[in-house]
Amino acid sequence: MSFTLFLLSCLYFALPAYVANMTPPLAKKAGILKWLEKPVDFGKVYGGAPLLGAHKTWRGVILGILVGMIVIYFQRYLYRFSFFQEISFFDYREVNIFLFAFLFSFGAVFGDLLFSFFKRRLGMRPGQRWLPFDQTDYIIGLFLIITPYLKLGVHIWLTIFIFTFFLHIIFNRLGYELKLHESKW
Repeated sequence: MSFTLFLLSCLYFALPAYVANMTPPLAKKAGILKWLEKPVDFGKVYGGAPLLGAHKTWRGVILGILVGMIVIYFQRYLYRFSFFQEISFFDYREVNIFLFAFLFSFGAVFGDLLFSFFKRRLGMRPGQRWLPFDQTDYIIGLFLIITPYLKLGVHIWLTIFIFTFFLHIIFNRLGYELKLHESKW
């Protein structure tokens, strides 16, 4: 596999996590499902700070997971074509697609929530810069949740981590300029 094809494969594998991570701010901007705009932490405080913060909502969690799952189902459909077989790290037909899609998408959302918890413990406010975790928290969560189910080489995860760091900065800047994000990070 060429280096370019390897990078494309890493991007393709992580695509559902990228989409799951982008879904909450897009859903907020679109104003959809406002009735789910309730804090995941129910406004609870721990150690004098919010558990996660009011900006982490059920709308974001639910839609992030659902949209990520839809992307994985679409990847399974695309797997019938030789190009997508060539860039896939595994055979989508050989996994329990519902379980895999849920764990994958949940992992991405979980990583974002977990690092919000850590930020609040460190006294950091939402949107405050925390390199490299603001850019990679959802990939770390994905790694933690999906690794027991799907074994990938360290070189793949490391490439995805580094690739994600730079992609996230680019897309967050774009999102900030388009008024989709409140911070540049």
